[in-house]
Amino acid sequence: MAGPILSSGVRNNLLTLQQTTSQQGVIQNRLATGRKVNSAIDNPVNYFTSLALNDRSSQLNGLLDGISNGIQTIQAASKGIDSITKLVQSLQSTVKQAQADAAQNRPTKAGTALATAAEAAVTSKSLKDIALDKKLASADAVANAATASTPGDLGLDTSASPQSAISITVGSVTYEANFANANATVRDLVNEINKSGLATAFIDEKGQLNVKGNGSETVDFGYGVGADAAAARTAAGTGTGNTAIGFLAADAVVGTSTITSSNITSAVRSNLIQQFNDLRTQIDQLAKDASFNGINLLQGDRLSIIFNEKTGTNQTKLDIQGSTLSADNLGISLATNTQLAGFFNFQNDLDLDRATAALTSSLTSLKSLSSTLGSNLSIAQTRQDFTKELANVLTTGADTLVAADSNAEGASLLALNTRQQLSQTALSLANQADQGVLRLFQ
Repeated sequence: MAGPILSSGVRNNLLTLQQTTSQQGVIQNRLATGRKVNSAIDNPVNYFTSLALNDRSSQLNGLLDGISNGIQTIQAASKGIDSITKLVQSLQSTVKQAQADAAQNRPTKAGTALATAAEAAVTSKSLKDIALDKKLASADAVANAATASTPGDLGLDTSASPQSAISITVGSVTYEANFANANATVRDLVNEINKSGLATAFIDEKGQLNVKGNGSETVDFGYGVGADAAAARTAAGTGTGNTAIGFLAADAVVGTSTITSSNITSAVRSNLIQQFNDLRTQIDQLAKDASFNGINLLQGDRLSIIFNEKTGTNQTKLDIQGSTLSADNLGISLATNTQLAGFFNFQNDLDLDRATAALTSSLTSLKSLSSTLGSNLSIAQTRQDFTKELANVLTTGADTLVAADSNAEGASLLALNTRQQLSQTALSLANQADQGVLRLFQ
């Protein structure tokens, strides 16, 4: 059955009212969702572009967790290096304590007295001062005692032996020096020995000449006299003049020297050995504990931090190859009380010097590794900040393409509401016109 026939005025006003209502629905939906493009129908280009941008932003946000884990892994390794550095510094302190106790193991030789109580009574000077002031040579080739007016001498024959020489050998290092006998004194001899850097000489309160090594190695010391410098040095090498200064000729002979370490094991150094080895063990244990989420860059593990959502050659990432950090790899040997290959003998000064050099080298290696990790950490943190900002840019760009302007949409809705009211009024007027025709038939 056909529907009622509407007048042209009613139909036009009704159509306008329907269009206004439809437009109101669209704007109300935009205000409700905050989007002006809610489907591909609204704007296919903007809709799919926004979808792609949001998808990439979501992928980048997903990578942030991996980047954050990578940063924490690097920081864990960096903290481990910082702590290991402190342990190495403690090891240095331990070695310094052992070196401070070195005097007990210095090889020392004291000769026979060069001054007597009788001389002290005559000169009113100490035995030490008498010995220091005595001349080495004598015009009559006979040892003369000190008197109130003369310093005395050791009796060397200046006519046959105008030259003196000393020879000091420690390990593979030898020091030789010559000086004239004419006016030379025991004090001059002491000064020449002290110039060597290998040994220290002094006259003690008994008037004895003492020669002490500067390290714990055996000291071969010889004094000799001769017609010229060469002859004096040859004599010094065999110690043929040693007896004149209160020493034995054998003191100058390599391998049979009596100027050797006392071989006393220092209790202080022995106690420091355990302390050193305990600290050394902690280096290995600490390195093993410097892991994060199963990855330890101080145990040779590899870390890969991915920075973008792409694959293959287009993927950007940071690969960090860890290092196996241990006391052995740092060149820090175990400490011991005896001379063994591959160990630091705490009773030996040269080994302590070697330990000091090894620890200094270890600190250099740790600084280098720390610098590398610091650089990688800076890269990862920079990329983390960039990824956050880029994801935000993508999201903002996507929203801009589909977001509704609430102010504009609100104004449009207000205008449509006004138009709706006007359309309803117009429709009412059109209906009134039709009713006027009806009244003609009444």
